[in-house]
Amino acid sequence: MKAIFLFGALGLFIMPSITLAEPSVDRGRYLVEGIAGCGNCHTPMGPNGPVMDANLSGRLVEENPAFKAIAPNITPTSRIAGWSDDELARSIREGLRPDGSLIGPPMPFTMYRGLSDDDVMSMVLYLRTIPAVENDPGESEYKIDLPPAYGPPVGSVAQPAEGVTIEYGRYLAGPVAHCMECHSPMSPKGPMVETHLGAGGFEFHGPWGVSVASNLTSHEDGLADYTDAEIKTMIVGGKRPDGKPMLPPMPYGNLAQMSDDDLSAIVLYLRSLPPLPDFEG
Repeated sequence: MKAIFLFGALGLFIMPSITLAEPSVDRGRYLVEGIAGCGNCHTPMGPNGPVMDANLSGRLVEENPAFKAIAPNITPTSRIAGWSDDELARSIREGLRPDGSLIGPPMPFTMYRGLSDDDVMSMVLYLRTIPAVENDPGESEYKIDLPPAYGPPVGSVAQPAEGVTIEYGRYLAGPVAHCMECHSPMSPKGPMVETHLGAGGFEFHGPWGVSVASNLTSHEDGLADYTDAEIKTMIVGGKRPDGKPMLPPMPYGNLAQMSDDDLSAIVLYLRSLPPLPDFEG
């Protein structure tokens, strides 16, 4: 925190100001490997978890009647090596490749469109530095019609003020960690964030069976009866208060790398969500 000294007719005033952030590899590492959990989809999975020797080199993420989704290799040996920084940033936020083709689900573009200019460029800077891994996971196949775009072009998005605040927690739980996309019910048009934000109910199918995204609102069906400490343990440790382990695909290992302040900001934001009962579609 810096201080700005102003001299005026009434004397000397000291006003706090927030140091402006700038894109950096360190910030990108914190986002990509930590809270954003990019490896949860883009890193191959073995029987014991992520195969870190092949970090971010792509894998099959989901196969169902609607699509076969493959997260591509995003290490420097992949096709993104030929993309400019702006093109890579646009693909992250808007889902558009340089040739104009659209990246399909489950990439969380509903949330990523809100990433700040500095944060998305930090992610780009970091991706340029990671070890190159030769791996071709294949191409996604969609049996559903994809829209021409996920929205209008994203303009400039300012970096929010960091701190243990509802506002910063909203940014972290939304655009960065995209908690609110997975934990909102899904309709054929996408996550129902306008009407059922955080109400849970979305099903995930995997080797573990079926897991259902929990209600994150302040309703009794949600987090009303949990302490802040219990919520934090569930987010970063994957354990319920009774010690029962929680199921994938929530990236507990990535989320465990969050700073204490960022984790507290997310919990503060979740406490602010209007109470909604469990969604039953």
